[in-house]
Amino acid sequence: MLTEFAEVENTRILHYGALDFDKSTHGFDLDVTSKKLKLDLHRRIRLINFIRKHKPTPADVGNLTGAESFFSSDEYLIPIIEDDPLLQLDFGDDWSDDEGSPSTGYPSSPPSDLSSALRRIQILEQKLSQAQNDMKDYQRLVTKKLDISNIAEILNEPGPSTTGALRDDDTHYFQSYGYNGAFHPFFFDKNLRGTKTDGHADIHAVMIQDKVRTSSYASFILTSPILFRDTIVLDVGCGTGILSLFAAKSGAKHVYAVEASDIAATAEKIVRENGLEDIITVIRGKVEEISLPDDVSHVDIIISEWMGYALLYESMLDSVLHARDRFLRPDGGVMAPSQCRIMLTLCEGSEIMKDRVDFWGDVYGFDLSEMAHEVYNEAIVDVVGPDSVDLNLKSITSRQLDFTSPFTLTSTSSMRTHVHALVLYFDTFFITTGEPLSPDVPVRLIKDGDATLAEVWPVGGKSASRRRASIGPGLKQKEQKKVISFSTGPLSQPTHWKQTIFLLRDPILAEEGTVVAGTFYCKKSDENSRELDVEIHYSVKKGAEPAGDVVVQMYKVR
Repeated sequence: MLTEFAEVENTRILHYGALDFDKSTHGFDLDVTSKKLKLDLHRRIRLINFIRKHKPTPADVGNLTGAESFFSSDEYLIPIIEDDPLLQLDFGDDWSDDEGSPSTGYPSSPPSDLSSALRRIQILEQKLSQAQNDMKDYQRLVTKKLDISNIAEILNEPGPSTTGALRDDDTHYFQSYGYNGAFHPFFFDKNLRGTKTDGHADIHAVMIQDKVRTSSYASFILTSPILFRDTIVLDVGCGTGILSLFAAKSGAKHVYAVEASDIAATAEKIVRENGLEDIITVIRGKVEEISLPDDVSHVDIIISEWMGYALLYESMLDSVLHARDRFLRPDGGVMAPSQCRIMLTLCEGSEIMKDRVDFWGDVYGFDLSEMAHEVYNEAIVDVVGPDSVDLNLKSITSRQLDFTSPFTLTSTSSMRTHVHALVLYFDTFFITTGEPLSPDVPVRLIKDGDATLAEVWPVGGKSASRRRASIGPGLKQKEQKKVISFSTGPLSQPTHWKQTIFLLRDPILAEEGTVVAGTFYCKKSDENSRELDVEIHYSVKKGAEPAGDVVVQMYKVR
């Protein structure tokens, strides 16, 4: 009996010792935080797993309000550490026997006689039974909420996609690309928000007429004939088939153009009208579900224009990575684009505030400012006048698309100004070798009026000049090092992606040298996997002054 008591007692002391260590070393009290935020068992489990995964500072945790998205996310019900002792604690009532120490939660001295030892054993057994019941409830909830494939996705590197998804996030997405005049998120700007556009301004025209986008793809493909000559190419999400046409023009042996929406039928007609049906095969279906004809198992190059707002909106990159893992030749296959770089910067944003927030204060003499409150909860896509996160498409996994990144932004303004927003944009790189680039490699900034593709872009119906491509070693070596890039940032010519703007509820008064530092959290939305949930934690430091309090703000990108 006394041996059983000792084992239970030692286990409990070990668990609570971890809490005391956090209190003394980090100044963090899990019990106090749980009571302050009024956390039930499952929300407390999510908090523990959130801390284990992201390792926030005590100040960050102290600024939590309980409304953060992870408190309702099933992802954080899965233990980060196996048999985590903190998940086995009971934060219910304090010790009820008079020999216990309420400040620590476990007895301060061993029992003095058999009677007190037996009484304490009974109390410990009750506590242990309650903890075991809580753990069983927790395990049942995890089993109910998450199927085996979801657990494998989070705990292990993902394998091939499985069929039979629990929720259909795809139907509307593919339908929106399927026909001219479609209502589509890319038309959300302050003049066209919520309107149906006609066939002359549909999404495919908007994308193709984006000169920065289309000319960069054309420049990489059409000026790399050695890379494309006699290769098998896979075009994921081909749309009208414009990238497939470029690849065929550049000498590809065969191009498989995969498209899940109804625009695939139009792409087939376009291919025939251009006399390339012997080179380009359009395949209708999702890339996760199709097979390549002619017993083709691997391709040499994958091309795709998968980028969305804030780079990852719409989650098409998951499909491209599935195609890479399934079809790309492992020895020397090339992804185009090869690398993307997410950038975050400060933005004065007074015009955006005027258009999106201040406008509601006086509408024909009426105060409609209540309409402005939700603006701070959703990211805005607009054009505005850093730190970075690099995504190497040759090696990144779908699991890594939910990411956390620290950032430090320093104001370079020579005048004191109010920073009303943080701005996110992305740079895209095409590399003929497919190898990762150093973060120091600059992106090309395209200005309005630049001749971005003078050599290969036909003008006025004239055919592009056809030059015989030398296969001499000099040109080969030069082509292997070639990099084509473009930016969606405010210093480059605007693109249809624009920039993603996160308005701050409390503007930052900044001057030269003011530092805004924090952590950027980005994950797929639990409600719709093609949307994004973003949390930004930041503090402001001016000169020699200590950094201010951590501010937390949450956004939806949709």
